[in-house]
Amino acid sequence: MTYLVTGTAGFIGNFVALALLERGEAVIGVDNLTPYYDVTLKEARLKRLSGLKKFTEARIDIADMRALKQVFATHKPDIVINLAAQAGVRYSIDQPHDYLHSNLEGFLNVLECCRHGKVEHLLYASTSSAYGANAQPPFKETDSADHPVSFYAATKRANELMAHSYSYLYGIPTSGLRFFTVYGPWGRPDMAYFKFTKAITDGTPIDIYNAGEMFRDFTYIDDIVDGIIKLCGVIPSPYASLSTRAPILGSSPVAPFEIYNIGNRKVVNLMDFIEILEDKIGKKAIKNMMPMQPGDVHLTHANTDKLSSVTGFSPDTKIEDGIEKFVKWYKGFYG
Repeated sequence: MTYLVTGTAGFIGNFVALALLERGEAVIGVDNLTPYYDVTLKEARLKRLSGLKKFTEARIDIADMRALKQVFATHKPDIVINLAAQAGVRYSIDQPHDYLHSNLEGFLNVLECCRHGKVEHLLYASTSSAYGANAQPPFKETDSADHPVSFYAATKRANELMAHSYSYLYGIPTSGLRFFTVYGPWGRPDMAYFKFTKAITDGTPIDIYNAGEMFRDFTYIDDIVDGIIKLCGVIPSPYASLSTRAPILGSSPVAPFEIYNIGNRKVVNLMDFIEILEDKIGKKAIKNMMPMQPGDVHLTHANTDKLSSVTGFSPDTKIEDGIEKFVKWYKGFYG
């Protein structure tokens, strides 16, 4: 099988590409190394892949249709995993046009290339932020996702709707992956746990929003990758055409389309999370209490019954172990 993975210089994309290569699969890695955060870190991630057999790098922007079409024509991927996107909730409030470029134009190009390239399965990153103002945790794939509270979340929900239309019109099997607060080594510097680690290490204050009354379903990177890899071989079908199969949460009756939550299934209070960080770093945080920020939600909590039922997915990384691994990596990478 040949896999095309977009966002291979990014956090999740890098780990997914590495896991596929270690299984002996051929991987075409697409990334344009946007300067949203430290490009040095992105280059370092790519170095983990560059010397491996069966890895081919294509340094292009998915919003560049001509370049993307050439990559598809040259390598003819069987499965596409689209993890390239402009990430970040708060940044989307200040720079919405960046999200239009990558998350909407770029994703449309991926859909078009999959359509003409006869791809067997398209998996793409969505987000737990799609649930927005949902007040019924744990969140299920059938819960309302029509009230996003950030433009980032709106673009990801739009991706799901775009994918459904292409699945219906052209028969492209698509699986949307709603990730829940991914963390771990080689992570994104714009994420709270990364910022907290840097600030605590440097002895500078950390901003704690909503007086610490925040709850997150922190999911370790290895568990996220496990869920993605397992889903690659689970090809969606419209359930109405399968007489022996009952409707599944988040499925479509008319298209080969699925949505899956990938989360840890456990909620951690932000203040408890900070205490664990302090313990692993060996230093107390200087806390600066702040009000709730626009675009934030106070809670995320995944119901992963659907994913578990089709793949046996069972995340097993404890938050203490995951943070310890991150802190060890951070100290080794930054000194």
